[in-house]
Formats: sequence, C-alpha cells, structure tokens
Amino acid sequence: MRDMHCHILPGVDDGARDLDESLRMLEAAKAAGVTSIVCTPHCRDPYFDYNAMWDAFELLRAHADGFPLSMGFEVNHAKLMDLGLAWVSRLAFDGSDEFLLELSTRAGKLEFQQYERTIFELQGMGYTVIIAHPERYRAVQEDIEVARRLVRQGCKLCASADFIAGGRFGREKKPAKRLFDEQLVSYIASDAHRVEHYDYLARARRAYSVRGAHFRT
Repeated sequence: MRDMHCHILPGVDDGARDLDESLRMLEAAKAAGVTSIVCTPHCRDPYFDYNAMWDAFELLRAHADGFPLSMGFEVNHAKLMDLGLAWVSRLAFDGSDEFLLELSTRAGKLEFQQYERTIFELQGMGYTVIIAHPERYRAVQEDIEVARRLVRQGCKLCASADFIAGGRFGREKKPAKRLFDEQLVSYIASDAHRVEHYDYLARARRAYSVRGAHFRT
C-alpha cells in the first residue's frame, strides 16, 4: 500500500519535528500496512524551502533501512501561482506524472472554476492532478457537484484518513462518506503529521475497503 500524502520529513513543515519522530512515523506506517511512501512536504508559505526539503528527504532515506521512499510535494494552488508553472516539473512526484494539488478550504464555487483552469493547464503539460483532502473544502461540503466536476475533468480525489475521526476541522466525516458513497474518491492517504495519524489510515482503510468503496493505494 502506497501512502501518497504525508508530512514525514524531519523539520521542514508542520509535520515531523526531527529525524527521531520521522523514524517513529515510519514504523507506525509499516504497522498500518504501508509498503511505500511518497513524502509530500507543504509547498506553501511559511514552510516552503525546496533545497532544505530535499536535504531532509535524503536524510530520512539514509536512515530508513531501504524502505521505499520517494519525493513529492503538497502544492498549494496560491503558492503555485506565485512560483509559476515553470516550477511544476520540480514539484510533481519524482519519477512520475502525478501532481498533488491543495486548494483553499475556504474557497467558494467561483474560485473552484478558476482552479479548473489551472488543472487544465497541468493536464496539458502531461500531469495527472490529484486533489488533496477534498472533504475539507467548503465548496465541496456545500455542493458535491463541485467534486463531481473535478472528477469529470480527470482529477483523482485523495481523502485524508483523519476524516474517519471527524477530520482536521471536525466536520469532514459526513462529506467524506458522501464522496465515497458516490465513488468519487480514488485514494486514501494518511496525511500524517504525527505518529498517531497512521492509526487513522488503518481505521479508514478497514472501514472503506471492506465496504467495496472505490479505494486504491
């Protein structure tokens, strides 16, 4: 099982604080059934330091005893607009055509129409756009047609496993369930920032894979 969204790199964002915590997260990931990890630190202010993040990745990989790790980023849309699309190849999953895009949790439906233009450009560059934690977005919570439009556009939706306990903002369980019921979700990822977050991944995987949900890893 690939965990394609987590904040396991040491000391670069609001995830693992140091290498020791990173390694404890790695052990928790293994216990949850994870067999490979895409490390996806935040590409958004105030965290983004491209070189430091790659250094942290190399540090973790050197201590991971051969566990399959690869590098990517959780790319905030506003930050991508600041950096420019010339950065896209440096921010996609390393060695892949996958691109993890984070949208604003507070955005309305009009802003989501603007996001669709960026997604179209990314797809035109040959990338598969993966939308991080769609269950957190106000526009999706208010109108699931927003999520349907993203899927029709060719996006893959990646739920964050903490929805199983209510989510980061405490109101994501119901919208996540509806996304699963409509088979709009392609992936569940840990979005782990701490060791205990991998328990959410194990719980979410049990709850939704056994129910025949559209679940892939």
